[in-house]
Amino acid sequence: MFKFLSALIIGAFVCLPSPSHAKDRLKDLKALDEMKVCIWPDYFAISYRNPRTGKLEGIDIDMAYELAKYLEVEVEFVDSSFAELKDNMQNGRCDIAMHGVGVREDRKAYMDFAEPHLVSGIYAVGMKRNEAIQKWSDIDQPGNVVVVQKGTYMEPVMREYLKHAELSVVESFKAREQEVESGRADVFMTDYPYGKRMASLTTWAHLMEPDEVLAPTPYAFAVPKGDKEWLAIINKFVRYVKESGRLAAAAERHGLTPIVAK
Repeated sequence: MFKFLSALIIGAFVCLPSPSHAKDRLKDLKALDEMKVCIWPDYFAISYRNPRTGKLEGIDIDMAYELAKYLEVEVEFVDSSFAELKDNMQNGRCDIAMHGVGVREDRKAYMDFAEPHLVSGIYAVGMKRNEAIQKWSDIDQPGNVVVVQKGTYMEPVMREYLKHAELSVVESFKAREQEVESGRADVFMTDYPYGKRMASLTTWAHLMEPDEVLAPTPYAFAVPKGDKEWLAIINKFVRYVKESGRLAAAAERHGLTPIVAK
């Protein structure tokens, strides 16, 4: 009886699906003629839904279309966010996330990352009219207030980096802008794409960069955890768009050339 039960238990484990479903995934994509791509539609120059046209634009949107062409399938964009990223990598809602996902240790338990295609450090956004702060070296001075969003990697980095300026932590990315625009803070910290957004879409924002890259973070496409062959396919695609010049061309179109990963 014990041997029989043991055989049943072993058989049950043998029959469990493998964590790697890349072959089945690619077969399913071909059968459905559809690849589901999670995006954050508020990420300027990355995966941005232009409020004027309602159309999606940005480097990762371009790359999603390139990937669909590469796999010979159609693309379906699924609105997501960084808050929903973990769940959407586990619940089957998307086959891949393409919205400038930062490669972080706390995310690696829930998803796998392709080779990075972008790398951004920390940038500062201040007011054009604030003559006292026009370059990075003006920021860490007594009396200045620097804003970061709670939970971002900018928070611990700036806690250690700042020696003289005061650090203010807010709950949302919009609150950062409001603190600076209202005059309650002097600058807020962000990445290059969002800093470009502020400089491009507002009349008041001034983008500042450090002399040396501060806390560089690689951005990559994320896939469900354990799909090793699917990840290999995506890595092959990333190398293809780099070597063919397609990534560089998309970066130039969207003003992101300075942060293209080598």
